Amino acid sequence: MLDNATPHQNRLRGNPHLAGKLAGNGTGPPEGGEGACPAFGYLRGLHERASAVEFRMKGGNSVWFPYNWLGTWKFDPSAGLLLKFSGDLVYLVFIRGSNLDKPIEDSGIDLIRAGFQRHRVLWVREMAEDDIRQQGDSGPTIDSIQVAEFESHDALKEWLGKTAASFLQ
Repeated sequence: MLDNATPHQNRLRGNPHLAGKLAGNGTGPPEGGEGACPAFGYLRGLHERASAVEFRMKGGNSVWFPYNWLGTWKFDPSAGLLLKFSGDLVYLVFIRGSNLDKPIEDSGIDLIRAGFQRHRVLWVREMAEDDIRQQGDSGPTIDSIQVAEFESHDALKEWLGKTAASFLQ
């Protein structure tokens, strides 16, 4: 049998700590590792958990939040996804898009239940209009991500009233 692996792959296969964990070892798709769609990246393994999630803005800026700060979240298909992170301050992340609860083909993961609920989402990105058009209805799209921080509950409620009033009910 002819082995098409590179010398580097052969050295990695010889490492007992990495045995069976390499992509492309002829046994089908990897159990672990990372996967992505145009809207978000995720951990493939059912039992893997990320320690933080990154929100990528169109302008190139990013903000990260640890999953241990993630509190409640609400999903309204017509409005979007609202995530609450509580740490030194309270932070709200409001994600607008479409098909946010639609599973990605061939992976079974969606942004909400198999993603955030299981702490498997690594990053979420605002998509360019061309990317959104190209994706169409075949999967999730992210139109915008808004991140706001609050020192008081009154300020939080005021922001919600202006930005995402449907989540006040």
